[in-house]
Order: sequence, then structure tokens, then C-alpha cells
Amino acid sequence: MNLNLEKINGCTVLFIKEARIDAHNSGELKEAVLHLIEQGEVNIIVQLEHVRFIDSSGLGALLSGYKNAAAKSGKLALANMQQQVLSMFELTRLNRVFDIYADLNEAFDSEA
Repeated sequence: MNLNLEKINGCTVLFIKEARIDAHNSGELKEAVLHLIEQGEVNIIVQLEHVRFIDSSGLGALLSGYKNAAAKSGKLALANMQQQVLSMFELTRLNRVFDIYADLNEAFDSEA
């Protein structure tokens, strides 16, 4: 899975450079997020600008990261979500669980 990390404004931003998060790569995403949390990076923003499709395993990987960050008094938020991906979050009502931001600036403003 093509992932890039940047530390911006005290948050770890995980840029996903894939068009799909599905059963083929969601395990890798889950492991990457858990590794970050284990290293003490508990305030994570997942940037989803390039993702056009997510299935239940991808949702599960993000939810796992959310729960693990929360267990360490952290937060996993989502940003730059395309409409078709947002529709999956709305359909599963996960939009009520995650903080979802239009872009990184909005995410940083809410963290301040």
C-alpha cells in the first residue's frame, strides 16, 4: 500500500495514495496505523483524497485505528474524502463515529 507520513501541526497525517481500500490492502493499512499508535502517535489524520472506493474491510481497518487511538486518549480523524467514499460512511453510519473534515486545514483548525 502506498502510504506517506508527515508530521503537521502536532498531528501525524497519513496520506493514502491508493484508489481503493479493500480486502487486498486493508490489512496493511491497519498494521500501519497500529504501528503509529504503538510508537506514541495517537493524533492521526488520515487523508483520503485519492481513495475512490472503500469496502467493509477498509472501514474495519480505519475503525480499528480509531478505537486503538481512543484507547490511548488519542484521535483518528479523516479528511479530504471523496463523495463515493463518504457515501459508504453514511450508509454504515460511521460518519457519526469519525470526525470527518473537508480538508486538512479544517482538521487542524478543529484540533487547535
